Amino acid sequence: MKERTKKLDEERFDLVWLDHQREPQCEPNPDYPDGKDCDVTLGQRPACRSSLPYPARRCGAYIVTCKRCGYRVAVTTAGRPDDPRSIMMPCQELAN
Repeated sequence: MKERTKKLDEERFDLVWLDHQREPQCEPNPDYPDGKDCDVTLGQRPACRSSLPYPARRCGAYIVTCKRCGYRVAVTTAGRPDDPRSIMMPCQELAN
């Protein structure tokens, strides 16, 4: 992750790792050899985007919270190449 991007993400988002303490049981999805960009906005704008540590250590979840508006989302991981590498979330701070 680029240093500038990491700093901006740290200023805007709180990221917590929940370790499920197990290794993946299934093969990775070959359609995503470089990770997935997850979008949970359902088309809502404005939206915020944060990079995620990629790949994750193993099975678990990232809890991503916007420090400005409080919007929170959980993103599951498996410690494989098809793990999420970024998350886009709807902004609750600005009216649509």
